[in-house]
Amino acid sequence: MTFPRAFLPPPEAEAARRRLGDPRARANVRWLSALLALPPRAVQRTLKEARAFVNVDREIHDRLRSGGRSNYAQFRAPLELYAIVRTLRPEQVIETGVSSGVSSAHILLALRRNRCGTLHSIDAPLHQRGTRLGTSESPVSLPPGRSTGWAVPPPLRRGWDLRIGPSQRLLPELVEELPSIGLFLHDSLHTSAHLTFELETVRPKLASDAVVLADNTDWTGRAFPRFARRVGSRMYRRGSGDLVGLRFDPGRALAPSSP
Repeated sequence: MTFPRAFLPPPEAEAARRRLGDPRARANVRWLSALLALPPRAVQRTLKEARAFVNVDREIHDRLRSGGRSNYAQFRAPLELYAIVRTLRPEQVIETGVSSGVSSAHILLALRRNRCGTLHSIDAPLHQRGTRLGTSESPVSLPPGRSTGWAVPPPLRRGWDLRIGPSQRLLPELVEELPSIGLFLHDSLHTSAHLTFELETVRPKLASDAVVLADNTDWTGRAFPRFARRVGSRMYRRGSGDLVGLRFDPGRALAPSSP
């Protein structure tokens, strides 16, 4: 794919992507620029910080490979997550769906760089049945002997609020505990009903300039576009893929939540 020079990811981000071992993880500067309402140069400047964690990405890749995953497969925009967290500087971040923890690790890297903020993760893990991943099994299944977040290097785990169990039970409890939410990432059960449940559960606590992301939206129908309309924000799709996001407009009044 050819990008205009203004939207090219910087060499530092490309080096981090190569260490992760998956060409699909190329940072999408155009998407970030639109989502965050920033000029591409500002996005590129933030992505250049990836030079500080290329060795962490190599360690993540080595951990994944040791568990039988030649590439991570679970989340294709880890560098964009890092840039979003660095830009928003959120106090509270929630993600649903963790698996190996590629997304978690990059959020934690950004929070550490910010020197503030907490990541709250919820995961209801699937477990690989045998020593090798079966052809009918999800690539997010945990290999034998691994637990949720198994690819996250131990130093990044400090301060990580990881909760194991169903989102239907844990997410309302977590949202009740928090004063506000600056970033929400849905990457759990990908059905229209479940995505709608998660979005409506976090909605009352979303900060006025919060970013909301959902992956695998090809499987969730119109759930995210409906939410975007209700909150009066534009939805931005990452390239031709099914990762989408929106950012709240602080000046726009929100529509009432659905009963």
